[in-house]
Amino acid sequence: MNRVRTAVTAAAIAGSMLVGGVVGATLYGVSALSAAAATTAASPTPAAGTRSGTFVPNETAAHEATESAAREAQENAGQVPTVP
Repeated sequence: MNRVRTAVTAAAIAGSMLVGGVVGATLYGVSALSAAAATTAASPTPAAGTRSGTFVPNETAAHEATESAAREAQENAGQVPTVP
């Protein structure tokens, strides 16, 4: 009787591990799919070098004295300066 009880207990443990593994894999798959869908549906983020908003040049006299002609031309054109 002791061997039968051990076999039944071992079968119950193995069965519960199998069911738990299937349920865990299913839940992990669902969460991975929903996470992938959430990142795909999100709006794209701007690149690290891009800025949002309107460019406002620094027109103080101290700044203008150290500025190159190419940078000043870009500022006057309303562009974000790309030259030092």
